[in-house]
Amino acid sequence: MQLYTREWGAGDRVAVLIHGIMADSQCWWRVGPALAERGYRVIAVDLPGHGRSPRAEDYPVELFASSVLESVPAGPELAIGHSLGGLTLAAAVERLKPARAIYSDPAFRLAAPPPGIDMGDMLARAANLSADEIAAMHPGFSADEVQVEVEMLKGWDVRTAHSVAALAGSDFTPPLAVPSLVQAAGDGFLIPAEFAEELRGRGFEVRVVAGAEHTIHRHVFEAFMEGLDGWI
Repeated sequence: MQLYTREWGAGDRVAVLIHGIMADSQCWWRVGPALAERGYRVIAVDLPGHGRSPRAEDYPVELFASSVLESVPAGPELAIGHSLGGLTLAAAVERLKPARAIYSDPAFRLAAPPPGIDMGDMLARAANLSADEIAAMHPGFSADEVQVEVEMLKGWDVRTAHSVAALAGSDFTPPLAVPSLVQAAGDGFLIPAEFAEELRGRGFEVRVVAGAEHTIHRHVFEAFMEGLDGWI
């Protein structure tokens, strides 16, 4: 599937950005220009079912991965994936072959929800959130960030929520195919301390951004960028 892409900069080095569920390429509105200032040509995708990219009946991981591979140049200098984008990058990394991979609070392992909780329905309800509700849920978001969230939710196919929920209990931790950084949200739940140690044992560098919620690059942008020092 050919994806919609958004670009910043015209440098000789390519950086690929892959967003998480419910989002799209707009979520990188600060990261893209910051990388462009560092000499990158930055390409951010809208994953299938998100933003301006095509829809599907179902959204398996391989659809996300193969669509990214079809839509960006192979062998970029840098690839960054957040959450579902981190899972997608994990599934594509051996074929994409970036020089460096950065997984920002990636969804390598989604825990199964408690009995009686439908994760797909829970995620899908976010599609109807108002700006005030988003601001209350994300007190660290600026007014601009809240508006970006409102716009991204308009372009989100909630069927992706049910496809992603079906992945709970699976393990998508990638091989260490290229030098890789895992950036964990200090206030997140996807990379608990024991998993972080496991990843370090596998050869990943793991850095925790203290006080950050799951969307590190949107919640604490400066700390997000500082946490990539030496990798970008």
